[in-house]
Amino acid sequence: MASNTFMRVADVAEELGISKSYAYKIVQKLNAELKAQGFMTISGRVNKQYFMERACYGTKQKERD
Repeated sequence: MASNTFMRVADVAEELGISKSYAYKIVQKLNAELKAQGFMTISGRVNKQYFMERACYGTKQKERD
Protein backbone atom coordinates (compact mmCIF):
# COMPACT_ATOMS: atom_id res chain seq x y z
CA MET A 1 0.00 0.00 0.00
CA ALA A 2 2.76 2.46 0.89
CA SER A 3 4.45 1.95 -2.48
CA ASN A 4 1.26 3.11 -4.22
CA THR A 5 0.63 6.00 -1.85
CA PHE A 6 4.09 7.55 -1.52
CA MET A 7 6.91 8.37 -3.90
CA ARG A 8 10.53 8.11 -2.81
CA VAL A 9 13.16 10.66 -3.80
CA ALA A 10 14.44 8.35 -6.55
CA ASP A 11 10.91 8.14 -8.00
CA VAL A 12 10.58 11.94 -8.01
CA ALA A 13 13.99 12.32 -9.67
CA GLU A 14 13.09 9.80 -12.35
CA GLU A 15 9.64 11.29 -12.99
CA LEU A 16 11.02 14.81 -13.43
CA GLY A 17 14.36 13.86 -14.99
CA ILE A 18 16.41 15.62 -12.32
CA SER A 19 19.20 14.71 -9.90
CA LYS A 20 18.42 13.04 -6.59
CA SER A 21 19.83 15.99 -4.65
CA TYR A 22 17.40 18.38 -6.35
CA ALA A 23 14.58 15.86 -5.90
CA TYR A 24 15.29 15.93 -2.14
CA LYS A 25 14.70 19.69 -2.16
CA ILE A 26 11.40 19.25 -3.98
CA VAL A 27 10.25 16.51 -1.59
CA GLN A 28 11.17 18.70 1.39
CA LYS A 29 9.24 21.64 -0.06
CA LEU A 30 6.14 19.56 -0.79
CA ASN A 31 6.27 17.98 2.66
CA ALA A 32 6.56 21.45 4.24
CA GLU A 33 3.43 22.51 2.35
CA LEU A 34 1.57 19.41 3.51
CA LYS A 35 2.73 19.88 7.10
CA ALA A 36 1.50 23.50 7.05
CA GLN A 37 -1.92 22.14 6.03
CA GLY A 38 -1.89 19.84 9.05
CA PHE A 39 -0.97 16.56 7.34
CA MET A 40 1.52 14.06 8.68
CA THR A 41 4.61 13.69 6.47
CA ILE A 42 7.35 11.10 6.07
CA SER A 43 10.91 12.30 5.52
CA GLY A 44 12.25 11.34 2.10
CA ARG A 45 8.80 10.49 0.72
CA VAL A 46 5.93 12.52 -0.63
CA ASN A 47 2.27 11.71 -1.18
CA LYS A 48 1.95 10.59 -4.80
CA GLN A 49 -1.40 12.30 -5.42
CA TYR A 50 -0.14 15.61 -4.02
CA PHE A 51 3.05 15.37 -6.09
CA MET A 52 1.07 14.75 -9.26
CA GLU A 53 -1.20 17.73 -8.58
CA ARG A 54 1.70 20.08 -7.82
CA ALA A 55 3.72 18.88 -10.82
CA CYS A 56 0.82 19.96 -13.11
CA TYR A 57 -0.23 16.39 -13.90
CA GLY A 58 -3.60 16.94 -12.24
CA THR A 59 -4.52 19.99 -14.32
CA LYS A 60 -6.16 18.19 -17.27
CA GLN A 61 -8.30 16.05 -15.00
CA LYS A 62 -9.60 19.15 -13.21
CA GLU A 63 -10.42 20.83 -16.54
CA ARG A 64 -12.51 17.82 -17.64
CA ASP A 65 -14.68 17.88 -14.51
